Amino acid sequence: MKPRYELAEIIDRFGEEFEEKHSPNSYVKRTLSALQRCRTSSLGGHVDKCDECGHIRISYNSCRNRHCPKCQNTQREAWVENRKQDLLPVPYFHVVFTVPDTLNSLFLQEPADLYNLLFASTWETIAQFSYTKLHAETGMVAILHTWGQNLSLHPHIHCVVPGGGINFKGQWKQVSTSENGKVFLFRVENLSNVFRGKFIDALKKKLPQSKKFINDLYKTDWVVYSKEPFAGTEQVIEYLGRYTHKVAIGNHRLLTVDKTGVSFSWCDYRDNIEKVMPLEGAEFLRRFCMHILPKRFVRIRHYGLLSTARRKELHELQQAFGINSPETREKKNWKDVCREHLNYDPDICPQCGKGHMSTIEMFFGPRPPPLPPAVLNEFFVKS
Repeated sequence: MKPRYELAEIIDRFGEEFEEKHSPNSYVKRTLSALQRCRTSSLGGHVDKCDECGHIRISYNSCRNRHCPKCQNTQREAWVENRKQDLLPVPYFHVVFTVPDTLNSLFLQEPADLYNLLFASTWETIAQFSYTKLHAETGMVAILHTWGQNLSLHPHIHCVVPGGGINFKGQWKQVSTSENGKVFLFRVENLSNVFRGKFIDALKKKLPQSKKFINDLYKTDWVVYSKEPFAGTEQVIEYLGRYTHKVAIGNHRLLTVDKTGVSFSWCDYRDNIEKVMPLEGAEFLRRFCMHILPKRFVRIRHYGLLSTARRKELHELQQAFGINSPETREKKNWKDVCREHLNYDPDICPQCGKGHMSTIEMFFGPRPPPLPPAVLNEFFVKS
């Protein structure tokens, strides 16, 4: 169901006020412009016609920006499709690494450096525990999220970690730690302490801070959260699909957009109650723009056994488990992704459900091309 309001409307209504108040850089301006123009005539598009009933469909191009709430469906499904081929028949864990909010100002000043430190410290922590506790090398898929439900800055990394690794003999060694009948990866208290130490050590080398600031960081409890293992591979895939291509806020959460501002729904995890957050339009855009990642920054990363460089080794491990996965991967067309995962065939006529839609015209300017009168009549009568 189409949402009542869209982020593009907020940018259109409050974009100039936001620029006057907060003077964003050119990269942020270009990003907002792309989101504002997504699936509008300004990006061009094409005209399709049904070969059965003559129905006319005008489609506008997507901006394909990774921050756009309208451009993630096919990208997400294609990415998940590839990740299916990396799965092993072992338990997988969901682990979340979070930094304290006292670091927020540094993340705003030096986002690329700080996010890279966050990734590195997270993987070094997981890798160290795998070596010391399992005497094996594991892997990890890490996904950066920078937002809280109320659009505040809340940098954290979601990790999917297999419950085991390859030992020095090249054999799989599975995690066996359990407590009260529940399997867990590693103790979160220990993970938190090591993660804090690694991050602060790296911070002191990369961006030296005052002694008091560093001491306060050591005194703060750092949160690492670990869930029980996923019930099966389907749950792993569902999780990956839900988290990988998320943006700071989806259009479905927008409740009102008017001349006074914006209101949206959010879940307050302190009491687990869904609430409404009203904001002035410029303030909403300021918060949203805190989550525009640095240019060319990679927010989904693969480590250890799950890294691209270890693809051959992972394939051999899958074969040892009796899984036959292709060594080379066929890149699927976006239309195939829609058919297989989104229950939608873009080539089938939405009007009669029988005919095939064929492109009869493409346009690249701010408005569709002039169509023949007969075609226009069909369009207005049938739409």
